Amino acid sequence: MAWTLSAFADEAGDKCTAQIAALQQAGICRLDLRGMDRYNIAAMPLEHARGVRQKLDAAGIAVAMLGSPIGKIDIADDMEGDLQKLRHLGALAPILGCHAVRIFSYYNKRSRPKAQWQDVALGRLAQLKDLAGQLGLVLYHENERHIFGDLCADVLTVAQALRDGQTFRLIFDFDNYNQSGENPWDNWCRLSACTDAFHLKDSRDGQHLPVGQGTGCVRQILADAVVRGWSGPLAIEPHLQHSRAVLATGPSGVAHKKLKRLPLNVSFQIACQAATDLIADVQRGL
Repeated sequence: MAWTLSAFADEAGDKCTAQIAALQQAGICRLDLRGMDRYNIAAMPLEHARGVRQKLDAAGIAVAMLGSPIGKIDIADDMEGDLQKLRHLGALAPILGCHAVRIFSYYNKRSRPKAQWQDVALGRLAQLKDLAGQLGLVLYHENERHIFGDLCADVLTVAQALRDGQTFRLIFDFDNYNQSGENPWDNWCRLSACTDAFHLKDSRDGQHLPVGQGTGCVRQILADAVVRGWSGPLAIEPHLQHSRAVLATGPSGVAHKKLKRLPLNVSFQIACQAATDLIADVQRGL
């Protein structure tokens, strides 16, 4: 059983040096690269990425996943922008030493019929999957609020249509299911066989909390994942503060009432400690 832990360190600071320092303080050697030095990963210039890679290598930190915004547009919007982003990520992948790309499955802001939404979303995801295969990338679909693959039944539709365990995989985000009003444990029972990665985020009554302290059933699900022999990446995505990095994602829920007043890296360290302690507990069977 192999679990690999990473974190969205842009929630600790924007600059590369700040993210490296935060990861080193937390004892985490993998980074989910979403935003850095005021660049979204899908727009980071290649030359800048080369400098980032040098700094990360010197610090002993690897990029675990490219946290792209691909699929966070409406089904009525032009698809070409997302294809261009994916092509750019294909050029960044060998520079950053990472071929895993987080994606989403499109909004339906004009409330078009569900069947139309599904057809367009799945068609676009199929295009992304085909292009990813050509580029040597691996797509990870995240269940995000209000996109097509938000609720469990629709995530299963995405999985049945596209997941192959190679070019197209699935992320299970505990808190996004929680915020959508579904029971994360029930969803895990239906999705465990097609879950390839976890996002560690939690909340209670809409307020983000350190993972394991909310109603996302995180401890229960991770303990069951141990029993099942599940393997894969886990990424800490705290959302304890609505930092610039978090606000850029269009977050659901509210920041932690007390922790949001702390410096960003302090709340990030609290989130990382909660996650590492929880993982250690469930792996020991506590």
